[in-house]
Amino acid sequence: MELTLHQLKQILPNNTNLADWHEALTSILPEYEINTPKRIAAFLAQCVHESGGFSAIKENLNYKAASLQKVFPKYFPTSELAEAYAHKQEKIANRVYANRMGNGDEASGDGFRYCGRGLIQLTGHDNYQSFADSIETPLAEMPEYLATFAGAVQSACWFWECNDLNSLADSGDIKAMTKRINGGYIGLEDRIKHYEHIKVVLGCGS
Repeated sequence: MELTLHQLKQILPNNTNLADWHEALTSILPEYEINTPKRIAAFLAQCVHESGGFSAIKENLNYKAASLQKVFPKYFPTSELAEAYAHKQEKIANRVYANRMGNGDEASGDGFRYCGRGLIQLTGHDNYQSFADSIETPLAEMPEYLATFAGAVQSACWFWECNDLNSLADSGDIKAMTKRINGGYIGLEDRIKHYEHIKVVLGCGS
């Protein structure tokens, strides 16, 4: 099936870039065999939750000091350290993502360079590299590409394909899907709400 602009408007009622998202979705989803009502419904439901209705396609790391200590206690064990990083998104990313996911140390800047981007936020050097290889595009172009409508959609489709999420979409297992995407069940109720709504919009459930 092909998603219509009218259907997308019902799914993203408050989004001001519907035509751009529609163009990206209809051109890219079929390449990854996200091409049945159940697969499209599952994909969109997860992306709507992850991106706040397709409005947040770059990770927000604007944390105050207290939040840094709560969310990243390993990296900000003292209030003094947290205060030094508070509301400095680039510095925060470079610290919390240093020396993992293929990133270099804090001074390398990789943490911010490869912070979460796209509808299902792609994070870390190794994921960026794998995605870049899959679409035969230089790694250096990835941060800019992921900020585009096409890049935000295609990176999510790539993640979807790599994690065999079409098979879970076919069986309607939204809980297993969420675990594979999130590593847990954060936001499960919201994901289910979107999924049930989108299935009605696409005519594949009630």
